[in-house]
Amino acid sequence: MTLRFIGVDPDTGQQGSPTIWIDDASGEIIVQGWKPSPDLEAACAASPAPGHTPGIPAHEAVVRIPARRVPMLREACDVAERTRLS
Repeated sequence: MTLRFIGVDPDTGQQGSPTIWIDDASGEIIVQGWKPSPDLEAACAASPAPGHTPGIPAHEAVVRIPARRVPMLREACDVAERTRLS
């Protein structure tokens, strides 16, 4: 697996940093973010969505990404799309 570093949140200092990579082999976006509070995780698990079974499976996780990282996510999406197409 080869991960391409996209960016890290420079505004988080030494408290951990939301980070984004692209897996060059699969084109998948890899996200490191803050763990949600129990209340937020429960709200996500209970949130209705068409075709979605409520709950968070044990093999999945909810992460928080600061809104200021949207440009980084856009870049990751562009890179992932180009990786898939090449």
